[in-house]
Amino acid sequence: MTRRVAACLLISVFLSDPAFAREKFSGTVTRVTDGDTATIATDSGKVTCRLYGIDAPETAKRGKPGQPYADEAKVALAGLIKGQVVEVETTGAKTYRREVCRIRRDGLDVNLAMVQKGFAWAYVEYLKRPHASIYIDAEREAQKQRLGIWTEYKPLPPWEFRARQRQRL
Repeated sequence: MTRRVAACLLISVFLSDPAFAREKFSGTVTRVTDGDTATIATDSGKVTCRLYGIDAPETAKRGKPGQPYADEAKVALAGLIKGQVVEVETTGAKTYRREVCRIRRDGLDVNLAMVQKGFAWAYVEYLKRPHASIYIDAEREAQKQRLGIWTEYKPLPPWEFRARQRQRL
């Protein structure tokens, strides 16, 4: 294989990796739906973002109960970004009509901050390098400090909570 072909393959791998941005833009956060979803108003419209690499406790929906710390996670995210101008990097992935995004406010990695403050899990199933080790380390530190969700004894991760909810149907 020539160097040129190898370089093209390497570039295509990087470009297809959801950890790398597809689009960058800034806007004002107009709504925080829960601990890992926000709506950003831009010059060209509104974008609903699902925060990349994290999973916050599930909120109550359609008469179904939510998880402990769901409301606190929503308040924490709102405190970090609601009404603020943020920088957004989309990954190119979508989930439930939401763009999967990394959000920064004044240089702060908001996604990571939610894990550091104990209001979200590192969503290991979807994390890619270089974010995986950083987010996992942040989660371990929040556990050690017993912050947010980690004040609970063995808190149930949202992906397991959702699976149990589906089984009950």
